[in-house]
Amino acid sequence: VNTLTFMRRGLLLLVLALLLGGCSMLRVGYGQLDTVAGWMAHDYFELEPAQRDAFNRSFQRLHQWHRREQLPAYARFFGELRERVHRGTRTEDVQWMVDGIKARFAAMAARAAPEAAELLADLTPAQIEILRKRFEADNRKFVREHRLDQPPAALKQAQQRRLLSQIRDWAGPLSADQEARIIALIQPLPLSESLRHEDRLRRQREFLALLEQRGKRAGFAPRLREWLGNWESGRSPELARAFDDAWRKRAEFYAAVDRLLTPEQRSHLTGRLQGSVEDFRDLAARGK
Repeated sequence: VNTLTFMRRGLLLLVLALLLGGCSMLRVGYGQLDTVAGWMAHDYFELEPAQRDAFNRSFQRLHQWHRREQLPAYARFFGELRERVHRGTRTEDVQWMVDGIKARFAAMAARAAPEAAELLADLTPAQIEILRKRFEADNRKFVREHRLDQPPAALKQAQQRRLLSQIRDWAGPLSADQEARIIALIQPLPLSESLRHEDRLRRQREFLALLEQRGKRAGFAPRLREWLGNWESGRSPELARAFDDAWRKRAEFYAAVDRLLTPEQRSHLTGRLQGSVEDFRDLAARGK
């Protein structure tokens, strides 16, 4: 992750992450995004005062646009997702959700890229070196937190705990029989953390190479927009196939888990989604 990636996808990702923590956390956290973004920008680049002021003004405009135009779209998106879950989630519904998130990333990229290009064009070589070292620290943290230096059996256990926790959070408590069946469904899933790590490294290399062209302002903004909005395009054919296979199996997994839900658990899940719809509408209304 880096500051411009945050500007491209961070609003949506943070909103979705806050949803996992509960509705009240979403309401509080969304209003603090400008503070979080400013802290991240300085952390990655050690911005000079004038650069920090420019970033804050730019992000504030992005945040206002996101609240006004994107949050209502998120409410509609979660509303349709709730209806799909209510009738029973199928594999194609999971793909629909992924495609919808990608479309919102693209909208963010189109909006953020022009001003982001202006901000990046003023970075000094020393600030880019700071970014490079920050990437290295982030990558070490990713390896440590995702246990990539441990054997596959430990990674599989961590994946099992993570998925069970996510399912309980959204659907409520699971019976012993449900847990056993879900654990069996988890076993064939690929361990995607190493793929994610490889993709992170690729994206970082691409971004650093892109920054070397920042002095050519006329072409820099469109290249940045393309990079922000089409983050999968630089994958090798082998990596692209591995990601496609992982997503296909993950979609099949969620559809299979859905078939194990009781009516009470489905009601819990649709209630959580409805709460998200209402939160997005409430947050959007606060900006009027």
